[in-house]
Amino acid sequence: MSRRGWTLFLAMSLIWGLPYLLIKVAVADLAPVVVVFGRCAVGAALLLPWTVATGQLRPALRRWRPLLAFTVLEMTGPWLLLAYAEQSLSSSLTGLLVAAVPFVAALAARLTGDEDRLTRVRVAGMLLGLAGIVALLGLDIEGAQLLPLAAVALTVVGYATAPLVISHRLPDVSGVAASSIALFVTAVVYAPFALPRLDRLDDASGTAVLSVVVLGLVCTALALALFFALIREVGPQRALVITFLNPAVAVLLGVALLDEPFTLGLAIGLPVILLGCLLATWRSRPRGAMPVPAIDAAA
Repeated sequence: MSRRGWTLFLAMSLIWGLPYLLIKVAVADLAPVVVVFGRCAVGAALLLPWTVATGQLRPALRRWRPLLAFTVLEMTGPWLLLAYAEQSLSSSLTGLLVAAVPFVAALAARLTGDEDRLTRVRVAGMLLGLAGIVALLGLDIEGAQLLPLAAVALTVVGYATAPLVISHRLPDVSGVAASSIALFVTAVVYAPFALPRLDRLDDASGTAVLSVVVLGLVCTALALALFFALIREVGPQRALVITFLNPAVAVLLGVALLDEPFTLGLAIGLPVILLGCLLATWRSRPRGAMPVPAIDAAA
């Protein structure tokens, strides 16, 4: 990848290593639908005024069908499913399960005829990344209920296919504009269910409320703008390799900020994950010229 690609990749790995912890904290006091509505409302409040002011709203709405598909696959479905799942699953296990996204994305790309070749080196890198996560977090699903696991599985499908919509159907739409519309639509969808529950905010801890705010500001508004830029820089399959680093970032934050122990699994798993990411994002020599989508400078 280019220097810009690596910068975006590392930034996204860090930013999207936070949500698992933040969601776990938030759903301890707040209903999942309130968490999703809150992060979407905060994100839309930041991004939508920019979209309107720069005249990007109308051009984006012309592509409303693929934009609606992206909204459902990336936000409306997965974010509620994740919040529901983390009511009973640990954030670490959830992050481990979501790490299946690159494999599902590779399968989806194969079925849709995506030109980004999945070489043996990249497959080996994805397998190494998954092995590193298992070493890092362990694989303990004993006692996990079927419905939360199914919710994470549906989330994986959504996360794996949404970037294909971006690269194939929305290459000329501003990433910030598309994100702002998607956030607004998702907030509107969940508003009737979330607003009646807002009177319970007085009973929620300040940490839970702050978690939702950070989810909206950093892990939603900022992250989505960067994610669009990353997809257009390195392609949807390579962009999704961040799901290998996200759980590692979450564990490292626990060690640094919460005085959690630096385990043998961390010492072994993190280097393996880093090596796996390097191989999984390896760009082989192209067989022929390929069109390069425009980079969203605003993102």
